[in-house]
Amino acid sequence: MELFDIEKNYAFVDGQNLIYSTKRNSERPWIVDLRRFRVYLKEKYDVFKAFYFVGAYNENHVKLYDALKDDGFIVVFREHDERAKSSKKGNVDTDIVFSVMRGIAEKERFNKIILVSGDGDYYKMVEYLIEKKRFRKLLSPSKRNTSSLYTVRIGDIYIDYLDKNEIRKKIILQ
Repeated sequence: MELFDIEKNYAFVDGQNLIYSTKRNSERPWIVDLRRFRVYLKEKYDVFKAFYFVGAYNENHVKLYDALKDDGFIVVFREHDERAKSSKKGNVDTDIVFSVMRGIAEKERFNKIILVSGDGDYYKMVEYLIEKKRFRKLLSPSKRNTSSLYTVRIGDIYIDYLDKNEIRKKIILQ
């Protein structure tokens, strides 16, 4: 075995779900300190790579993208044709599912997946990853906004809520 032949966990963050479920649609609105959150992912879940999906690139958010990179996230944008006349949607669900499944198909050297989202659109992927023993944890930004697909079907062993007081106090923007 080589010295660096160690499998690590990967985190996939649905950035819109994280922001929406904490800052905009929460009983107690709060802001995640992304630097502290990245440290939390590394220390608690041994996350080697953390992919932060932001949707379509927006030149007004360059400071956010730079801050995410400085905090240790790999920023992933949703592809769009610049000639498109319609507004650019930022829905990243399929991008996250594709990235995870491509990693498995191409036998990338990661151990388990941590998904940051409460969106039920990921349920089939999560169910598959659990079955294959490749899923570590669903970190839902808020218990209130977590799809019942998770709470009813996979149970608390695979779910944690970022708005729980003991987690929130570790990652809240001070």
